[in-house]
Amino acid sequence: MAIAKQTAPKSAKSAPNREKNPTSGKLSQWIGKSAANWTTDDLIKAFYSHDLSLVSLMHIGGDGWLKTLDFAPRDRAHLQDILLGGERADGSSIFAGMGIPTGQSDIVLRPRIESAFIDPFSTMPTLVLMCQHFGRDGKPLPESPDTILNNAYRHAMATTGVDLYALGEVEYYIAKRPDESDCYGSSDRGYHSASPFVFGEGLRRQALAILNDIGIPVKYGHSEVGYMSPTEDDPYVWEQHEIELALQPLPRAAEAVVVTQWVLRNLAHRNGMKCSFEPVVRKGHAGSGLHFHMSPVVKGKHLPVYRKEDELNDVSKWLIGGLVQQGGVLMAFGNRTESSFTRLTQAKEAPNSVTWGRYNRKALIRLPILVKDAKGRAIGHETIEYRLPDGSANPQLLLAGIAQALVFGKNAPDLDKWLEKTAANQHSGQTATVSVPKSFGEIANILEQHRSIYEKSNVFPAHLVDKLIENLRLKS
Repeated sequence: MAIAKQTAPKSAKSAPNREKNPTSGKLSQWIGKSAANWTTDDLIKAFYSHDLSLVSLMHIGGDGWLKTLDFAPRDRAHLQDILLGGERADGSSIFAGMGIPTGQSDIVLRPRIESAFIDPFSTMPTLVLMCQHFGRDGKPLPESPDTILNNAYRHAMATTGVDLYALGEVEYYIAKRPDESDCYGSSDRGYHSASPFVFGEGLRRQALAILNDIGIPVKYGHSEVGYMSPTEDDPYVWEQHEIELALQPLPRAAEAVVVTQWVLRNLAHRNGMKCSFEPVVRKGHAGSGLHFHMSPVVKGKHLPVYRKEDELNDVSKWLIGGLVQQGGVLMAFGNRTESSFTRLTQAKEAPNSVTWGRYNRKALIRLPILVKDAKGRAIGHETIEYRLPDGSANPQLLLAGIAQALVFGKNAPDLDKWLEKTAANQHSGQTATVSVPKSFGEIANILEQHRSIYEKSNVFPAHLVDKLIENLRLKS
């Protein structure tokens, strides 16, 4: 398949069944049309006809968490101004440590109309819109992870002809104080357990319903393997769950992860529980990964991973080859706490060496089985699963890095040799000889060595990469 000769799509709209503007959700029902077709007037009409009180401009900060700026619209003209123009904010605070000078820190939050939803947690009826960040020059802010991801996404399409989709597996722990009614599980034996042997089933199901209602497409949810009984030092019982999201274009896939984490934190708080995405909550127990599955789309079609048995197609080679060569660098965005290294070294189905292969859950890159019905019809799409990131990841920067790794992989020297060297599956019998970094200092060194890959086409600004390297070395 000669993908390299194909013309890159002019825009993301060329892909099929795009889920960037889902039709589900309360707001779509109110307005009577899908989010892709909403207008400012539609939101204004919905705001007043359903007695909403507030508008919240939400956006993702440099730390990868949701931020919010709230308004009480005085009248229709004020509401229209908010929806069309947004508002200013302090970029040096929102993106602390990312190279924005304090004296030049004014930025603008500008809403995306199609992103609107009704806040499921606010005690006052509130319309929420997700925002992009713009600088004083009226252009997307270079230091914003949102801008970086959008630039990387477009750069990958323009240079490879690939519209890259992704989904995140959001693993998390919830905790509560035990009581006499509990039916306890056993350590690291909670996979797919059902109530009453897990107490978090109800919360997880609430999360699935809320995500659907606010327009975040979800694949499924289940209890995960992790379970920890109370100890003298920690009086809480902890259990692990997972929500796997649906495939979306990279920018929406990253946003979906952050919103999902926000929903889970709010539900846990509402129910008097704790919620943690920490890579390792307690040493010796299963950690929480944030695996991402990628599905390349070319000319409107999701590609299979293999051209034929045991022969990867060209795009799969680019992506897998780029990831095995750049996986250590991507830890700068996907493995950001000390317990990230604990997760990778305690041998709980987490990769600690650079490998790829079919079905292997300890591989850095796994090629999962494709579900088919009794007649052989595929259910969903084949994916390439990147298993190194964890719950500390900044999803926007991580997916931007993955897009740049795809671009690198397309023209990487000795690509086939790298793929052969790092293969580890039931066919090759090989094991990898390359380990992932074991410290922030190692990550800083390889980021500095490979920085030109990420700075290509100004996707990652050079001064931002400088700050990332500096911050990594400060943590080492």
